[in-house]
Formats: sequence, C-alpha cells, structure tokens
Amino acid sequence: MSPNDRLDELSRQLLNEAYADLNDVQRSVIDLIAAEAPTGLNKVLVADDRTYWDRLADRVAAVGGSWAFIGSFSAVLLAWVGLNLALGPFHLSFDPYPFIFLNLLLSTVAALQAPVIMMSQNRQAQKDRQNAEHDYVVNLRAELEIMHLHAKLDALRDRDLAELSRHNAEALARLEAQVAALAGKLEARG
Repeated sequence: MSPNDRLDELSRQLLNEAYADLNDVQRSVIDLIAAEAPTGLNKVLVADDRTYWDRLADRVAAVGGSWAFIGSFSAVLLAWVGLNLALGPFHLSFDPYPFIFLNLLLSTVAALQAPVIMMSQNRQAQKDRQNAEHDYVVNLRAELEIMHLHAKLDALRDRDLAELSRHNAEALARLEAQVAALAGKLEARG
C-alpha cells in the first residue's frame, strides 16, 4: 500500500472524506496521525519574533491599560491643575485656567497612545487566531485518535465475543454429548 493510499484510507476512516478533499488543517492532522508524530507546541507561543517597536507598543499598551497608569495619570492631572490654580493669583501659573496647554498635552497623549494600543491589540488578535487554529488541530487530532481507539476496542470486543461464543458452543456440544451419553446409560439400565 502506497503512502498516499494509506493517507486516503485513514482520512476516509476517520473523517469520511478523501484525503484530497480535506482542507489544509485536516490534512495536517491526518499527516500527524499517519506519522504517529506529536502535535508539538505552537510556534507562536514559543517564539518571540517581535521587533523593538512591537515590544515597545506592547509595553505602552500594558502600562496604559493598567490601574497604576490611571491612578498616576490622575495624580499628575490633579497636581497640574492644583499647581496652576495656586500660582494663578501671583501671575506665575504656566497654564492658567482653562488649562489650554494641559488639553493640548492630553490630546497629544491620546493621539499617540491609541494607535500604539491598536497595534498591540492587532498583534495579540493575530496571535490568538494562530493559537485557536493550533488548538483546533490538537482537538481534532485528539477526537480522531479517540475514534480510532474506539474502533480498535470494538474490533477487540467483537473478536473476544466471537471467541467466547465459539468456546460456549464447544462447551455446550460437550455437555450435550455428556447428557446424551448419560441418557444412553440410563436407558441401558432401565
């Protein structure tokens, strides 16, 4: 049997489809089962192929999305407003009410932080998609392996039942022969 015939037989047995009709993920699972190779770790989980800028974006997103950032940013805002209000009567405030410079800084921070967080989220979404595909491969393989084991257990059970039936038939035949012999002896005596 050629390797292609083996793959086709395995895919028909496990998925009820020809190997050629399977999608890439299903083919990879059938290949792994046929090779009896482990699925392995997802390369996305193991490898860190992020650039410096990617790592920086992830750091900014991690810091910008934390309670520590919210608390410290609120403290800086309160200090800014408090300092400018306190220095206002002496005409020493560097950003008098209505705090136009503060609004400019807040807009700039928001304008820069939002795309950086989006970059990090997009990268995480891509990583999540790859992990979901890997999980699908692992789950599909496990399901197919379990089905394969069930088929083997059913075959063993059928073989054992057939053997047990044969033994029972032989034992019954021996018992019938013994009963017939005893019946013959009883008829001869009486």
